[in-house]
This record gives sequence, C-alpha cells and structure tokens, in this order.
Amino acid sequence: MSPRRSLPALVGAVALTLGLPVVAAASAHAPAAVMNPCGFYETGSDAFYNHCTGDGSNVVIKVKVAWGPDYERCVGPGKSWLGGADKIQGAHYLGRTC
Repeated sequence: MSPRRSLPALVGAVALTLGLPVVAAASAHAPAAVMNPCGFYETGSDAFYNHCTGDGSNVVIKVKVAWGPDYERCVGPGKSWLGGADKIQGAHYLGRTC
C-alpha cells in the first residue's frame, strides 16, 4: 500500500481507538438517565412522574387518567409512582408549587 493511502487509514484507526474510551465513558451514565427521565414516563407496567429539581421544591402535577377523572397531585423531588401504565395516560407540571 502506498504511503498516501496508508496514512489516512492509520490516522483513522488511531482516532477510532482513542475515541472508544470516551464513548464508553459517556454511555456509562446514559442508562440511569434513560430509566428515570424528568417528567412523566412509563415502564412496562407502571406510570411515574420524576420531579427533577435542585432546590427541593414540591410541585403540582395534573395526572391524566384513562377511565376516570383527571386529578391534581403534589409531588416532591424524585420519582413518584402514579399507578398502572394501563390506567394513567400522562402527567404534566401545572406551574405551581405546593
């Protein structure tokens, strides 16, 4: 192989080798963020609201129910279980604290 062709291949191989640890380190934290995103999310069987805050505030959310009346709920920081995923259609922040 000529030097003109092998130099780009060598540079690419070095960049790929050096880049893999960076990608691996960045993706090590991704599963936690995917499993507990901020706001409303569902797992296979349950519905949750994750209030992400740094100030410790409690907020009011509106919970949308599939076969019943919607309701408001006060949630604190972190993950709150709302019910079964088959019963809860969504939840959102109403813009006020409680």
